[in-house]
Amino acid sequence: MTHPPSPRHQRQHLPRRRTGLTTTVTIGGERFALTANGRQDGTLGEVFIQWGKQGQTQTGLMDLYAVTLSVGLQRGVPLLDLVRQGMDLYFVPNGHTDDPEIPRVRSVVDWVARRLAIDWLPYETRAAEGILTIQERETAATDWLTAETAGVPALSSAISW
Repeated sequence: MTHPPSPRHQRQHLPRRRTGLTTTVTIGGERFALTANGRQDGTLGEVFIQWGKQGQTQTGLMDLYAVTLSVGLQRGVPLLDLVRQGMDLYFVPNGHTDDPEIPRVRSVVDWVARRLAIDWLPYETRAAEGILTIQERETAATDWLTAETAGVPALSSAISW
C-alpha cells in the first residue's frame, strides 16, 4: 500500500533556467568543482560535484552525494541540516586547500559542507555553527581581543618597578 507524499515532502521543481556558482578547489592534489544552483527565491536548489573521470568510484560517490543533497533540498530539508551531516567527516583527500576562505579540511565532503554554508547561509546561522571564513575568524578574534583589553589597565601602569 503506497501513501501519497505529504505536501511537506513534495518536490519543489527548479526553473528551467537558473543561476548558480561554480567553485573549484584543490584538496590533497585532487581537483574538484562544485556547482550550486539557486531557486528563484535565492535559496539553494541543487548541487553538482565533479571529481575525476566518468566511471571511477570516487566520481560515482561524489555524484551520489550531490544527488542526495539536491533531492533533500528539493524535498524541503533545510540546508543547515544537510551541511551538519558533512561537517568534519574525515577521509582522503584532506588537508590544505587552495580555497582562501577554507584553507584546511578533513575531506572533500567537509569542504563541500563548509563551502555551501558560506555561500548560501546567513552569517548569524553559520557563526552559531562555527562555520566561518578565515577573515571572519580574524575579525571575531580581533573583536574579542579589543573587548578583553578594554577592561584591562595599561601594562605600564599595572607594573610597579
